[in-house]
Amino acid sequence: MTREQVTRLLAQFRRGRLDESAVVDRLRSLPAEHLGFATVDHHRSLRQGFPEVIFCEGKTTAQVTAIAARLLKRHRLLLATRVSPETARALMKLDRLARHHPEARIVTVQPGRREQKGHVLVLTAGTADVPVAEEARITAEVMGSRVETLYDVGVAGIHRVLSQHKRLQQARVLVVVAGMDGVLPSVVGGLVDRPVIAVPTSTGYGASLGGFAALLTMLNACAAGVGVMNIDNGFGAGCLAHRINMLGEERRLSIVKRLPHRLLSPRGRGGRNSRLRD
Repeated sequence: MTREQVTRLLAQFRRGRLDESAVVDRLRSLPAEHLGFATVDHHRSLRQGFPEVIFCEGKTTAQVTAIAARLLKRHRLLLATRVSPETARALMKLDRLARHHPEARIVTVQPGRREQKGHVLVLTAGTADVPVAEEARITAEVMGSRVETLYDVGVAGIHRVLSQHKRLQQARVLVVVAGMDGVLPSVVGGLVDRPVIAVPTSTGYGASLGGFAALLTMLNACAAGVGVMNIDNGFGAGCLAHRINMLGEERRLSIVKRLPHRLLSPRGRGGRNSRLRD
């Protein structure tokens, strides 16, 4: 349930359209809905700013569609991850706005394009890491962040990432996805003063151990300001990047509100203050 829905419910009570018992009954059923095999958390958006996300792996298609139908009834906004082709087809039938992102294994439903704010940059070491990066990108975008990508810039050709130093510095937070040796997050972390979210992937030959080699490299990063997600956890990286990005956006807006009006006018923009628009 969103803040706006709670506000409307309370407004109906104040105007006498709902009595106290009716309001209590609605509030009692709002936090969670029990389906037997799942308990749908309808207050997730109220607490965290986004509805419950469905992790589809390990669930049957029938279970996923039942959960999705309940969420769409209340929120009109859906994000389902690790979606199989069969489950994706079923979800696409639930809502005409449903969209399948096969590379990221995600299905989304958005009633309209959300305003995208701030600046998140998602990088990959190689093309094989793109599916995990796309999971991060779509997650952050659906939640409301502006996201750019920089793919296949790994350390085997380190000039590729070094030549993009300006773009790295322009981002508010960076998600760096890498398999094999997993070195790229350390390199990026040494080039910027922004938070770096490292995501190890399971790509690589035998001794990469399904991503453990990259995970251990990232956990032992010598560059400061690097945090590490679980192997292949693009969703977690996208969600964290969005939250960090929104904290920066809140700070930017608070600074803008304190600025004299003349500095916010078109003639007063420029120099140091123009950076507040980014």
